[in-house]
Amino acid sequence: MSSIIQFTIKKDENGVYCAKAIDFPIFTFGKTLPELENNIREATALYIEDEDLASLGISAEPSLLVNFEIPRVAYA
Repeated sequence: MSSIIQFTIKKDENGVYCAKAIDFPIFTFGKTLPELENNIREATALYIEDEDLASLGISAEPSLLVNFEIPRVAYA
């Protein structure tokens, strides 16, 4: 049973931050990182609301882990 829901974050060509859960169908976006953080929490809460978490393999109060992808062109 997983106690972590992991997300990857990418910035799209319009400068919008997009987050997608690795093993779950959760996707959201935000114009700023604080907005994205709030949207990730909200989207996750909506996804697990009224679900049998054990059948999804998720613990009752999962933590959220985010990874931010930095494009190659940004490397020094």
